[in-house]
Amino acid sequence: MKNSVGILVAFLSGALIGGLAGVLFAPESGEETRKKIVDALEKRGIKLSKTEMDDLVNEIRSEVTNDSN
Repeated sequence: MKNSVGILVAFLSGALIGGLAGVLFAPESGEETRKKIVDALEKRGIKLSKTEMDDLVNEIRSEVTNDSN
């Protein structure tokens, strides 16, 4: 059971990071993209400050950049 929960968390985390990475690299301005991400997270009950959002974007960017090398 514990292993199943870990797999589910890993899958959902991967899906979230993949989705956010896709939105980040969409052909829109960074401000518009961040607004869409904030809106999507708020619909799920997750609220981030501007600093937290910037940190998340930087973390995802570094993950995507490191994975592509």
